[in-house]
Amino acid sequence: MKTKIPLWINILHVVLILILSSQAFSFYFKPELVYPGINIDSIVNQLSIYELAGRTATMAIVSIVVLLSQNPRFFVVAFLMHFLRESQEMFIDPLNPLVNTPVPPIADFFVHVFIVTLELIALIILYKISKRLDEAPN
Repeated sequence: MKTKIPLWINILHVVLILILSSQAFSFYFKPELVYPGINIDSIVNQLSIYELAGRTATMAIVSIVVLLSQNPRFFVVAFLMHFLRESQEMFIDPLNPLVNTPVPPIADFFVHVFIVTLELIALIILYKISKRLDEAPN
């Protein structure tokens, strides 16, 4: 593939993979690190946390495949996933300040705004790269 993914997008993608991987690991083995005070003795909580772990691990694995492919079309899908996930977390995380201790909810919100903005810019750039590929003669 002749089109290169910008370095900063690759770096951002690696950071997101590291975050997803650490979250998945924590959900599987130490959920109290992510959710202080969670009671995983309840079967309902166990099912919920393990389902979340599985989904997060899947996102991390798919993101690794995308990174290795260096295919802009795959990156578009991955960054759409990142953007949509983080956009929701931007509002959900500050509602639960205990989980985000010691970061105040407003700081957590603005950290998410920054990350979501980077993801959106990356998504737009990747989409433009993909469109150029589609328009290029074979």
